[in-house]
Amino acid sequence: MKSLPTPSAAARTAVAAPEAVRGGSPVVLGAAMLGFFLISLDALIVTVALPHIGRSLGGGMSGLQWVVDGYTLMFAALMLSAGALSDRIGARRAFGGGLVLFALASAACGFAPGLGVLVIARLVQGAAAAVMMPASLALVRQGFPDQAKRARAIAIWTVGGAVAVAAGPVLGGALTASVGWRWIFFVNLPAGLLALALLARVPASPRLPSRLDAVGQVTAVVAMGALTYGVIEGGAEGFGRPPVVVSLLVAVAAAAAFIVAQARGAHPMLPLPLFRSRVVAVSLVVGFMLNAAYYGGVFIFSLYLQQERGQSALRTGLMFIPMTALVAVVNLASAKLAGRFGPRVPMVAGQLLGTAGLVALTTVGAHTDVWTVALLMVPVGLGGALAVPALTAMLLDAVPADRAGTAGAVLNTGRQVGGAIAVAVFGALLAGADTFLAGMRWSMLAAAAGLVLTAGATLTLPRGGRT
Repeated sequence: MKSLPTPSAAARTAVAAPEAVRGGSPVVLGAAMLGFFLISLDALIVTVALPHIGRSLGGGMSGLQWVVDGYTLMFAALMLSAGALSDRIGARRAFGGGLVLFALASAACGFAPGLGVLVIARLVQGAAAAVMMPASLALVRQGFPDQAKRARAIAIWTVGGAVAVAAGPVLGGALTASVGWRWIFFVNLPAGLLALALLARVPASPRLPSRLDAVGQVTAVVAMGALTYGVIEGGAEGFGRPPVVVSLLVAVAAAAAFIVAQARGAHPMLPLPLFRSRVVAVSLVVGFMLNAAYYGGVFIFSLYLQQERGQSALRTGLMFIPMTALVAVVNLASAKLAGRFGPRVPMVAGQLLGTAGLVALTTVGAHTDVWTVALLMVPVGLGGALAVPALTAMLLDAVPADRAGTAGAVLNTGRQVGGAIAVAVFGALLAGADTFLAGMRWSMLAAAAGLVLTAGATLTLPRGGRT
């Protein structure tokens, strides 16, 4: 599985686009880019619609958490194995199969008669996204055999994700307010059909020998699913209930089995020797916490703005624009800072900036001006934009070239797990607090504390980032 490019690449695409397409396949690039757009869009577009989904289908806080985490959980749990699957059956076939499954799951989400069906369809969506992600990058490699042109093509590919992350909350709010929440899923269908039409013109991909780690994959899914269930249901019903206790014990046992399988397996999907590098270990926990702060914050404040402040879905989506508007610019600043001072400086600065934003958000009350709230969220988004490019570059520099793909996959899996766990934990804090505002403040403080700890861990790395 190929590693994800650093987010700063998206900012260079306006200049790179014409040259990248010449000498490569624009059809391949268009299909891969649309796929990445859909994958990234569905991680965020649903968040603003949660109150409307709850009123339409019923279910409490735990049900809404599963609507978000069902997608992220399967995406994270299957990502490490999906690259091997793409190699084994061919990138074109894997991408096409994943895209068809994603479209069918999107339609099932839109027609869902109840919350249970919606959650199941979201799980399938996440699984399809996990297959599409590495296959889309493999298609770019296939369509652009020249290394320099491929690098520029990958930069263009990142536009799909960057646009989706920025547009997700706004598009979700606009669709929910105008035609209803079900259209946040139906909108995937025309984009999916266009991607399939482009894919039909792509040559068949070669198949490469690749072995799947079945034991590792099953234990990973069980561990992550059981942990997420235990945290979500524990927050809603109490952590002393037998099903919750059993779920958490299963999570521990499955995690232990996963580690044993990776240590002893002939073809582990997560080579444990990677973690002997302090850079890899620190990069993973930093990525985890940055995503936890970002996705957890979007989840919390989507509910706050609509349930506590009575804002419409559209106005709520607009509230997130300030947080995402300057991301590309800050990505470039991160690259420049890393080049001048080393990656540790933007990593620490980004985490501390995010911490400051989270602490500031604890001052939000029942009558705080909503645009003030929107501005207070800005440091959380910009902190991640400053830190992620540097930590990605540091990680890839610290591992051998033949492990770069695996290292990138591990980082992105850790980041997705961070978002899923944050939604579960923050929802539990909301459910367990006396008031929504109290739960919101505890959530922000928990995320801030986590970023302080990871910033401290980052400071233990050498300035050059190689260890």
